[in-house]
Amino acid sequence: MSVIQVGLVDKTGKLDPHLVQDTAAALNVQVMRDLPQFWNVSATVRYLSDPKRIPVGVWPVFLVPSLPPGEGGVHLDKNNQPYSLVIGTPGSDDWTIDASHETLEMLVDPAGNRLQSSRAIEINGKSVTDAAGEFQYLVEACDPCEANQFAYSINGIGVSDFITPHFYDPVATAGTRYSFGGHIERPRQLLPGGYISFVNPQSEEMEQILWLGAKPELRNLGPATGNSLRAFVDGRTYEQSTKAKKPNKSLTAWNKAHRERLEAVAGRRAAAYAASKG
Repeated sequence: MSVIQVGLVDKTGKLDPHLVQDTAAALNVQVMRDLPQFWNVSATVRYLSDPKRIPVGVWPVFLVPSLPPGEGGVHLDKNNQPYSLVIGTPGSDDWTIDASHETLEMLVDPAGNRLQSSRAIEINGKSVTDAAGEFQYLVEACDPCEANQFAYSINGIGVSDFITPHFYDPVATAGTRYSFGGHIERPRQLLPGGYISFVNPQSEEMEQILWLGAKPELRNLGPATGNSLRAFVDGRTYEQSTKAKKPNKSLTAWNKAHRERLEAVAGRRAAAYAASKG
């Protein structure tokens, strides 16, 4: 299996370059250590310092100051190669979770058209439960657990939780992980702050259950258009879900303190090496 190369590149020109480099290193750990435990993916992530020089074969994740209306997430270029757009906000660390989210979804389903058949779901009060029939679910690795409160840390960098293929199992089984962080405890469970998109065979249109407020709600997105189902869904959901996200203040504080300790150690090591050469 060939190794996919992903490049993280800052197009804002305003983000801390050390944080961008540290984020690329953390994403590299996530896609090499965590993701392959459940998904058949072989990839690396590296930092690209020049947004005007994207090496051939690299799938870029661009950190941008803003997105045009109706855009977001993973896209396909004119050669049908995937790339991602992520809003990078100076003074905030939450963009690292979004960069992780888009990187993972790009790797699990590069074209954004992967569908998985599983039991149907419906809104039942303030939760989402199984229902009669089947849906064709768009495989979006992070959307059901995308809220920042479910993120975890790698070397002081916040990264997104993600579902496992068992998320689409017909029934729950003991000892099975449905998301890497364990926040999802049964198949097709939707967590607050997330959403699930699917093709309803009854209408043959894209539908979606979002939980961005006090309770889940069902939305009919209509007939899908374009070459990518994910691009179609993201164009109708990205802005709404982004506005609903709440910062994970405790994780941010912990990560900042952790990075400061790592930087202090790195400084002492560099000084020690310089002294040994002197």
